[in-house]
Amino acid sequence: MNAYKQINRSFQDAYATRSQEVKRRIASWRTQPPVARAEKPTNVARARELGYKAKQGVVIARVRVDRGLNKRRKIQAGRKPSKEGRFYAFRKSLQARAEERASNRFANCEVLNSYFVGQDGEYKFFEVILLDKSHPSVLSDPNYARVIAHKGRAIRGLTSAGKKFRGLVEKGFGTSRNRPSVAQGMSRRDR
Repeated sequence: MNAYKQINRSFQDAYATRSQEVKRRIASWRTQPPVARAEKPTNVARARELGYKAKQGVVIARVRVDRGLNKRRKIQAGRKPSKEGRFYAFRKSLQARAEERASNRFANCEVLNSYFVGQDGEYKFFEVILLDKSHPSVLSDPNYARVIAHKGRAIRGLTSAGKKFRGLVEKGFGTSRNRPSVAQGMSRRDR
């Protein structure tokens, strides 16, 4: 077993057993602002799988997102009972929303990818890998240069989390109306 696989497995085991270190780490993250820059990735193996390199111009941001459904305010006027729903699920996943928040906070960076690092009863935490669009080391890297050519990747749903909520991960029979996105393929009657 290589070193990165071992690191990834030890990270998963520590999280599954809810070790004291994980609890302490999440408690400290709750006190930080919702989008905070991290010195280095919490799970190095997962970050490397998603394209992270320890070089200048590559930034890690830890994002805190509220868990649960979106709550709509109570309607005071008369409505049909079928229209009085108050809790609605977002179409976007929490991970895609975390990527959008990181890209808004770091306006000079483009989102490469993101991964889950923890959760408690109230929040989920994701680490987002960002690339500085104007840094020479990022511009000279051919893989990163292709990524920063896409403007607003997180907002437009071009990251892997974005493609997943747009329905573009599935392939084959029954996915003919998924492209360019799920909403695009829906007829007015389906919406």
